[in-house]
Amino acid sequence: MSSSVLDDEVVWPEDAIEVGRIVDAWGIKGGIKVLPFSSDPQALFSSRRWFLRPPEKQTGPKAAAPLPTVLRVTSAREQGDVIVATVQDVPDRNAAEALRGCGVFVPRASFPSTDAGEYYWIDLIGLAVVNREGQALGSVADLLDTGAHSVLRVTQAEVDGDGRSIERERLIPFVAAYIDEVSLAERRITVDWGLDF
Repeated sequence: MSSSVLDDEVVWPEDAIEVGRIVDAWGIKGGIKVLPFSSDPQALFSSRRWFLRPPEKQTGPKAAAPLPTVLRVTSAREQGDVIVATVQDVPDRNAAEALRGCGVFVPRASFPSTDAGEYYWIDLIGLAVVNREGQALGSVADLLDTGAHSVLRVTQAEVDGDGRSIERERLIPFVAAYIDEVSLAERRITVDWGLDF
């Protein structure tokens, strides 16, 4: 696994995945609130180093202040819909407020292991989807959470009757009744799904 050097000691991991966003300061001693992008925020707890990317547009007096590229986490816990954390090198509320809007990234390699038949969404995105007959249905563009189960959003470029390129979309429930096999090594998902669905 290779990485890129940010400064003398901080290395941005090449497998960094955005797992949340800093939404506010917490307390007066430099704590932060992070909104996780997953309903199960274990990836945030799996790493003691959170890499930061500032928001696209920073405005106001804090925009000129240099932001840290990595936070060394001393404690983190769930509190309602957010994670509250204390980190080194963020001494007070003003420093924590300056981080508002920053994306929080952790290396994919630090994610906790999954059980058999469980997958991180990030690992499924981009996989080719074929049916039992070997017909290509497209690739996983993203997943939708319906509450009961996840749904694969599979897209495929096609040509319509007028010769124009269009994008076909299929929504396939990610449940055992339709998913025959997930092969991360072959980057393929085999499904019980027809071309006309």
